[in-house]
Parts: sequence; structure tokens; C-alpha cells
Amino acid sequence: MSAPLIRPNVLELEPYSPGKPIEEVKREFGLTDVVKLASNENPLGPSPRAIEAAARAMQTANLYPDGNCYELRQAVAKHVGVAPEYFLFGNGSDELIHYIGLTFLMPGDEVITGYPSFVRYDAAAKLNDAVLHLVPLREHRFDLPAILKQVNARTKLIFIANPNNPTGTVVTADEVESFVRDLPSHVVVVFDQAYQEYVSRADYPDTLRYVREGRNIIILRTFSKAYALAGLRVGYAIAHPEIIDAINRVREPFNVNSVAQSAALAALHDQEHLQRAVALNRQGLEYFYAQCDRLGLKYVRSEANCLMVDLGRDTQPIFQQLLRRGVIVRTGHIFGLPTYLRITTGKPEENERFIRALEEVLKS
Repeated sequence: MSAPLIRPNVLELEPYSPGKPIEEVKREFGLTDVVKLASNENPLGPSPRAIEAAARAMQTANLYPDGNCYELRQAVAKHVGVAPEYFLFGNGSDELIHYIGLTFLMPGDEVITGYPSFVRYDAAAKLNDAVLHLVPLREHRFDLPAILKQVNARTKLIFIANPNNPTGTVVTADEVESFVRDLPSHVVVVFDQAYQEYVSRADYPDTLRYVREGRNIIILRTFSKAYALAGLRVGYAIAHPEIIDAINRVREPFNVNSVAQSAALAALHDQEHLQRAVALNRQGLEYFYAQCDRLGLKYVRSEANCLMVDLGRDTQPIFQQLLRRGVIVRTGHIFGLPTYLRITTGKPEENERFIRALEEVLKS
């Protein structure tokens, strides 16, 4: 195929680079036991209720799913406390980010987000020939005043990950209030709250209030993280019904499969399992903090299920040595932070294995 047939903005995109799969590491290094702490996955696994519901749903997998996710929509609406017409479901939040770009962006429009943050915000801009502005984080957090200074008449979308991936940091209620108050009315702000169930801070913003007030705010949440359904891909958007109606017009039919819908509904109803996952994550973070303090390593305190640790040197060789010891993490290179590792919290024995392996590598 001749290169001119391909849109130039597509060629500018870098394919998404996920964490290394366990089976690939086993094959590459001849290992039989590998721990993956690389992709912000929930080590507790899905609720048993969700597993049972998914199995039952397979019995009618010959039928197309409910494209409107009626039962799941009603249940999530009740859980969140917002009317059902404020919701739209997607094949993960990734798909909804893509739909938001299709809905709002014209060539020449401008998009603002922080850097480093989730790379699919960049893709939403570039795929729609929009101009992307990356505002550096300040002390590993979204710099809302600096983002506000970038806003002009062409600004259409602002993406704010809260908590942020990869840093796990949050912007506070007061900061968001000041930011939203000073924002022009032609700008749509997307608050990506994929990790919000893990947040323990009292000053975390109630962004639902802005949606109820009718502001141009979209909230994204997911069943991939705390609910441990990453493999089934269920995310949802919360926004004013006019915004939801517009995004729904670009949605693919039957985009959320019936097995995923059934599992998500069952997972939502098992809040005890969710709280166990949240507690396990907090335990993991506290363990990592203590071990990093013991080893004299700098780190960024997190409200997500991952931790950024600064090793003070290029982490690529360390990453490779950890792989040889059967431990998969993420280097900070993809985030523009080459001296950092991003570690997902795992089960206690997995966290301990990582620390032992890291000590061995650092000593060698």
C-alpha cells in the first residue's frame, strides 16, 4: 500500500504499549513462575458473583446484547445517585474517550491534558486533527492553573485524570472548584476517575455536583480496576443528557457484550468484595512506602493502585533484570520519567517478591 493513502495524523500515533504479558516473559526467560505488577490490574480478581453471572450469560451468547445496557444502567444510576439518562456505557473507558473525541473535535480544535498521563487522550486529539497541548505535571500532579492559562477560543476538550495514571496523584476539591469556576462555557472537561474507588483523601472532589448543575463536565469511571473486570472491558460516562445523547450517536451498536454487562452488574452488587480489594490495595501501598523508606528510595504517594518509585538511574536495565527474576513492572520511559518504575500493588506475597528482587538487582 502506498503511504499517501494513510492519513498523516494516523502515522503520528504510537501504538499503545501494554505491560508485558506473563506468558511472554515465561517463554522469553524459560520461567514457570512470573508475577505481574505492571498494568494496574486488581490482584484479588473478580467477585465470585461476577464469575457466576458471566458463566450464566454465556448460555445466551448467541443473542446480541442489550445495546443500551438497560439493567446495568439502572443499577449504576441507583448506586451513583444520578438519573439513568445521565449514563453511557462503553467497551472500557478507552472507547468512550475515542467517542468523546469523535463527538466534539473538528480539525484545528484544541485539546489540553497533563503530561505524563493516560496516552489515549493524546490519541483522541490526533485522530481528529485537533491540536494537542501537554501541560507538564507540577509535583507529579495536574497543574490546573497552568492548564487554565492554555485555554483559548479554540479549546474544546480538557482531559483530567483524577487520580492520575501513572502518578496516582489527585487534584483536590478546592482546586477543581477554582478551575471549573474560571473555565469558559465552550470547553468540555473530562474527569477520568478510573481509580476513584481507591481514593482515601477527604478532599477528593465531588465532580458529580457539576454534572447535576448542568455544566459541560463528563465523568468517566470503569469496572476494570477496583471491580477487577479489566478483561471484560466495561466503562461508563456520566454527563448531562444532552451530552450523553450526542456521544451516543457515534457509539457502535452492541458495543458492550452481554457477558460483560452481566458480570459488571453482579460485581456492582458485591460491595463487600470491592471493599476487600480497596483494603488490599491500601495495605500494598503502605508496605511499599515502608520498604522504599527502608531502602532510601524516593516515591510518589498514591491514591490509585500503583506507585511511582524513583531509582535515581535509568530503569531499563533494572527492568530487564527484574524480568529475569520473574517480576514484571513498568519503566517510566513511556511516561517521560526514565528513572522511575511504576509498580502495581499486588497480593502481599507478590509485593514481597518484588522488593526482594529489587534489592538483589540494586545490590548487583
